[in-house]
Amino acid sequence: MGRKVLLHLSFVVFALVCVSLVNAEDAYKYFTWTVTYGTLSPLGSPQQVILINGQFPGPTLNTVTNDNIILNLVNKLDEPFLLTWNGIKQRKNSWQDGVLGTNCPIPPNSNYTYKFQTKDQIGTYTYFPSTQFHKAAGGFGALNVYHRSVIPIPYPNPDGDFSLLIGDWYKTNHKALRQSLDSGRSLAFPDGLLINGQTRTTYTGDQGKTYMFRISNVGLSTTFNFRIQGHALKLVEVEGSHTIQNSYDSIDVHVGQSIAVLVTLNQPPKDYYIVASTRFTRRVLTATAVLHYSNSNSPASGALPAAPVGQLVWSMKQARTFRWNLTANAARPNPQGSFHYGKITPTKTIVLANSAPLINGKLRYAVNGISYVNSDTPLKLADYFNIPGIFTVDSIIQNLRSNGPASVATSVVSTSLHDFLEVVFQNNENTMQSWHLDGYDFWVVGYGSGQWTPDKKGTYNLVDTLTRHTAQVYPRSWTAILVSLDNQGMWNMRSAIWERQYLGQQFYLRVWNAQHNLANEYDIPTNALLCGKALGHHP
Repeated sequence: MGRKVLLHLSFVVFALVCVSLVNAEDAYKYFTWTVTYGTLSPLGSPQQVILINGQFPGPTLNTVTNDNIILNLVNKLDEPFLLTWNGIKQRKNSWQDGVLGTNCPIPPNSNYTYKFQTKDQIGTYTYFPSTQFHKAAGGFGALNVYHRSVIPIPYPNPDGDFSLLIGDWYKTNHKALRQSLDSGRSLAFPDGLLINGQTRTTYTGDQGKTYMFRISNVGLSTTFNFRIQGHALKLVEVEGSHTIQNSYDSIDVHVGQSIAVLVTLNQPPKDYYIVASTRFTRRVLTATAVLHYSNSNSPASGALPAAPVGQLVWSMKQARTFRWNLTANAARPNPQGSFHYGKITPTKTIVLANSAPLINGKLRYAVNGISYVNSDTPLKLADYFNIPGIFTVDSIIQNLRSNGPASVATSVVSTSLHDFLEVVFQNNENTMQSWHLDGYDFWVVGYGSGQWTPDKKGTYNLVDTLTRHTAQVYPRSWTAILVSLDNQGMWNMRSAIWERQYLGQQFYLRVWNAQHNLANEYDIPTNALLCGKALGHHP
C-alpha cells in the first residue's frame, strides 16, 4: 500500500474520530413525563397537587451543553396543559417555548413531544406550567445544564450538587385561585413557604467538602432571602453567567430567578439551619431545612439566622455587586466578555410601565395601560399561516406616548432580527416586580429609585454586568436592560409574578426577518398541535 494511500486513510480515520467526538458532545436524551393530579399535604393539610411521573416537585432534568432533549409529555389532567422551560434560550425555535402565544395547549388525555437543544448554555434553570394557573398546584422542577467535559469551569468541581426549589404556596386549589382572579379579586397572602415541596428537608454532606446549592424561586409572588447558619455562600453562577466569586451571608432571590452558590462544610460537625424567608412583605413567611454533616450527632440548634435589615437599600446594593466573570469560559471556549455590549448603540429604547387598573370594573394588570388577553389561536401560528386579526402590533408603545386609558389587547411589539434594544422597566407601584423574557438572556445594566430619565444612562454598568433572563424591579424604582435580538421568533415578555401575568402584565416580542432562512429560525415542527383559527392548516 502506497504512502499516499496510507496518509489518506489516516486522514479519514482522524476525521471520523473528530466527527464522533463532536457528535458525542451533542447527545440525544429521551424522556416520557406523565402529568397527573395527586393528593399531598405540603403545609400539613391534604390538597390536590400536580405531579409529574408521580413526583412533586417534578423530576430534575439534568442536561449537558448542546444536549438534544426529546421529551414526550402526556397530559392526564382534566384541563389543557403546557410546560415552559424557564431560561432555556430555544435558539431559532420558539415553536418549543411552551406558552400560549407559541403553542396550542396539550388537551386532556393527549400528548406532545417537545424537541429542543440546550444550545451553547450552562446554568441553573427551572421548568413550570404556563397555563390555567397550574403553577399554583405544582408541575414545576429543576433544569440544570452542566458544562461539557472539554470546557473548564472557573472553580473546582463540587463534591455534590443540590437543587433547592423555594417558593410561596397556597392551601387553596388552583382552580379556586383562578376563579378569584377571573372575578377581579387579587389573591390573598400565601399560606406558607416550601423548600422542594416540603416544610422540612435535610441535605447531607461531609465535613471539609464543598457543595453546590442551586437555588430557584419557583413561587407565585414573593422574593425570599436565603441563608445557611454559620456558612458563607460563594456566588458562582446566575442563570447561565459565571460570576465574580463574592461571598455573602445571605442572598435575595426574586420570583423566577435562579442562582448557584458553593458552600464549604468548614464548621464543627453538627447540623445547621437552612433558612428562606420572604422579603418586601408585611408578614414574613419562613421555611427551614437542615444542613447535616455526615459525622454529626447534634441537631441544629440556636436562633435562626436573621435576614438583613433595610430591605430595599440593602437588596439593591447587593444586586449591584453581582458581576460577570469576564475571564471565564461559559458554554464555549471563549471569554464571556468578548461581546462588548457596553459599546453598542441601542437601536431603540422601550419604556415599560406596569400598573393595576380596573377595566370593566375588574382588577387587571397592564403594561403601558394595555392589559394582555390570550387568543384562542397562538400568535406564532397566526404569524406563520398569515391569519389576520389575532394580535395588535405596538399598542403598548403607542399607548405610552398618548397616555391613553387602560384597555385590553393581544399586544405584540414588533422588532427586527439583530436589533439591539434598551428596555426600561418603570415600576410606579409600591410592590416588588419581576420581569422575564423567554428565549433570551439580557444584560441588567442599571437599577435606580424613582423615575427613569435618559440621564440615568450615566449610572449604567457597561463593563461587567450579568446576563440573566429575569430581572427584579424594586418598588417605586426602575431597572434597565440591554438585549441583543439574535433569536428570531415570537417571544413572551411577562411578569414573573403569576397573578400579574395571568391578569395581563405581559406581551409578545416579535423578532422578525422577512426572508425565510433556516439559519435564523427552524420550520414549524411536523407534530405541532393546531387550534383556534389554525385548525385545518398543515404544518
